[in-house]
Amino acid sequence: MNRPLLVLGTLAFAVLVFFIGRSMIDQSPPSVVNAEPAGKNEASTVNNALIRPYSPILGPENAPVTIVEFFDPACEACRAMHPVLTEIREQYPDEVRIVMRYAAFHDGSDIAVRILETARRQDLFKPVLEALLEAQPQWASHAGARLDIAWEAAKTAGLDIDKARQEMNSADINNVLIQDAADIKTVNVRQTPTFFVDGLPLLSFGAEQLKEMVRKHVESAR
Repeated sequence: MNRPLLVLGTLAFAVLVFFIGRSMIDQSPPSVVNAEPAGKNEASTVNNALIRPYSPILGPENAPVTIVEFFDPACEACRAMHPVLTEIREQYPDEVRIVMRYAAFHDGSDIAVRILETARRQDLFKPVLEALLEAQPQWASHAGARLDIAWEAAKTAGLDIDKARQEMNSADINNVLIQDAADIKTVNVRQTPTFFVDGLPLLSFGAEQLKEMVRKHVESAR
């Protein structure tokens, strides 16, 4: 093969590799919310949408560092990240709080969220959350949600089931689901779990990335 043909062939191959690689990147799902710079008013709106007065809080309410998690009770990745959040809370018991926001993306998640809201009203949010996550492989099946199992798990954690069933469709709980759904759109949450630390999105999803971001914010707050 002469030199001009060799150069042209090499160039064509390089261009092909570039476009294949670009296609693979474009098809990858977004790992975080849109992190483009926002105007002052837009940023204020987003910050207000991250935390609501009713949002369940794990940890001291006056902690200097706040993690906001948009989670789905039926989400496998949320279940996998929950021990990481527990580890962070144990490492920084007085310095970190976790604000839980609902993102009911999966089949049956809206009912699971209603179970959690009734648990919050009975001061049982944390034990019922952990019970639902532990039993998630049984009730959040890909073949269809088995909510009877979710209810049984909540009962085992101490939830008054009769009272919960009476309250689960109340106007207050309906408003929580409506507001959280609206806030998901405001902050552009597309998948669960999605994390923010002191209002900033976790740009690269992962346990170590979250731990490192929290560490930096804790050290800065000290």
